[in-house]
Amino acid sequence: MTPKEVLEFAKANNVEMVDFKFVDFPGQWQHFGTPISEFTEAIFEEGSGFDGSSIRGWQAINNSDMLAVPDPSTAIIDPFCKTPTLSVVCNIKDPISSEPYPRDPRYIAQKAENYLKSSGIGDTAYMGPEAEFFVFDEVSFDQNAQSGYYFVDSEEGAWNTGKEGPNLGHKPRHKEGYFPVPPVDSMEDLRAEIVMEMQKAGIIVEKQHHEVATAGQAEIDMRFDSLVKMADKLMLYKYITKNVVKRNGKTATFMPKPVFGDNGSGMHTHQSIWKEGKPLFAGDEYAGVSQTCLYYIGGILKHAHAIAALTNPTTNSYKRLTPGFEAPVNLAYSSRNRSASIRIPMYSNNPKAKRIEVRFPDPTCNPYMAFSAMLMAGIDGIENKIDPGPAMEKNLYELEAKEAAGIKMMPASLEEALNALEADHAFLLKGDVFTEDIIQNWLQYKRTNEVNALRVRPHPYEFLMYYDV
Repeated sequence: MTPKEVLEFAKANNVEMVDFKFVDFPGQWQHFGTPISEFTEAIFEEGSGFDGSSIRGWQAINNSDMLAVPDPSTAIIDPFCKTPTLSVVCNIKDPISSEPYPRDPRYIAQKAENYLKSSGIGDTAYMGPEAEFFVFDEVSFDQNAQSGYYFVDSEEGAWNTGKEGPNLGHKPRHKEGYFPVPPVDSMEDLRAEIVMEMQKAGIIVEKQHHEVATAGQAEIDMRFDSLVKMADKLMLYKYITKNVVKRNGKTATFMPKPVFGDNGSGMHTHQSIWKEGKPLFAGDEYAGVSQTCLYYIGGILKHAHAIAALTNPTTNSYKRLTPGFEAPVNLAYSSRNRSASIRIPMYSNNPKAKRIEVRFPDPTCNPYMAFSAMLMAGIDGIENKIDPGPAMEKNLYELEAKEAAGIKMMPASLEEALNALEADHAFLLKGDVFTEDIIQNWLQYKRTNEVNALRVRPHPYEFLMYYDV
């Protein structure tokens, strides 16, 4: 829509408020609202001012004035506001220079798309994330000087088969939650309600289902879209999911590993590059892909440790990336083989369907930065003709001596990933997509607020292991 069409859309829907949404550095939506009377065509150029000093990872209080400039193509009616409300996603600009704010993650993604075009390789990068999540009936947690705990519960959790009181059974066992019909799958209607809201908001949904873990693990798959649009949709996906679940008296989390002893939640991300309407990943090489696609895979594999700091950016991410839970820790590629970190789907022979699936990301990432990092790694592979090596057809979960076989593993911790990013990020700086300031700020934020914050706190399990030493 154009700005004029957005105003007409708002009038037709009796809108009374406008909600300005933008994404902070770690990847969470922030917002503020104005009455519709303050919403004019001029605001699409001039923006609306706000204080950016309290936004995580942004600039200091002595230089904090910022502008939120709405993107008219993102306008929808917010499905969760009591007052009729128009929702718009914004770009962030400096009010003095009118230039885009360099630490705005959406601007990073826009630069990544522009760099792809300027490289001459292609003009469109498509992304298709499969974000998984858990739905719990109860969650509580706390951490202070003398205690720390968490507690989650789900009516369909395998641990509740022996619960006293009304108990009708039919609970998916650990690692057996994939595709059972109701009553074992107790979340069918809830997921369908989420899908309906997503479709009203303009998200095309391809399928929904229960995932492998017990306790309400779910997946809803969106149809692929170009990089920035897909990042916008993933933010909307999480917003809709959390709010639909909440209005049903439950709670949703996108934490990669909230439940011990069962599969975690990932975000397998399908990717392809097109040029002038033609798919560049289809060809006559292995599994029907092109040499360009193989080089793209080579770039992802080469820089996997570095981009993990952006695609798997939390300490909890590495509770999922451990052997034994179908976790994509093996840095190899294959067709159909889900034990490799990069898979080439074989569902269709149509060249337009040819793509790769990068399996290690998880939904705690900032999608604008994660998608951009993967694209930049892939472009680096194409530009430098990085050979991904031979494909791996064997079950890598059972393969012994992986290092001896030349198969590297994903980082074992966020600290390892951050160290890798610090040592290997020149490929991200091309075209000024990421900047040295962004990389250093990301490293500092993550080390200070997450790695070091966790390092200095006793863990409850340490009491079990060490209290009686």
